[in-house]
Amino acid sequence: MTDPIAPEAVDRLFRGARTHNGWLDTPVSDETLMQVVALASQGPTAFNQQPMRVIFVRTAEAKERLRPGLMGSNVDKTMAAPATAILCFDRAFFNHMADAAPGFDAAGMYGAKPDLARDSAAQNGTLQAGYFILAARATGLDCGPMTGIHKDVVARAFLADHPEWDVNMLVNLGHGDPSTLRPARPRHAPDFTATFL
Repeated sequence: MTDPIAPEAVDRLFRGARTHNGWLDTPVSDETLMQVVALASQGPTAFNQQPMRVIFVRTAEAKERLRPGLMGSNVDKTMAAPATAILCFDRAFFNHMADAAPGFDAAGMYGAKPDLARDSAAQNGTLQAGYFILAARATGLDCGPMTGIHKDVVARAFLADHPEWDVNMLVNLGHGDPSTLRPARPRHAPDFTATFL
């Protein structure tokens, strides 16, 4: 990997990408959503733990279950999005690593240390959430990530069968309506963010 990717690809992933709040009435297939998950899973995590878990909310009934967990202006845009991903992290990720990290005693390292396991799952699950957003953009979707949610309400509505999962964030997915975009806000200059020693 010595050559940079094409500028057009960089624009799609970063410079030209925006957080979308309005959505076109264009369907998104299950196959496309699963491609996003497959791509996001390729990014590195500690010991290849891969703690991210995804619930795609697509039906009107499921959207209504999600509604009480949304805050303010997040309601309408989520109801209108073709799909909403509930991104979770699995605190018991170490029980699912036999194939992902052969020979590594993940249960021995994390099993008796729930605080360590949760911290690692949260950190690496959030890392995977970033990969998820980039993967969605790479497959031609627009994203509207949200952390302004009532995580406990979302968990009660969707995670009864997954007591070891915690809600991390939501990401609305689809084809964004460019007419609803707000002006882009400035980013910090690189020399503000980074220091060389």
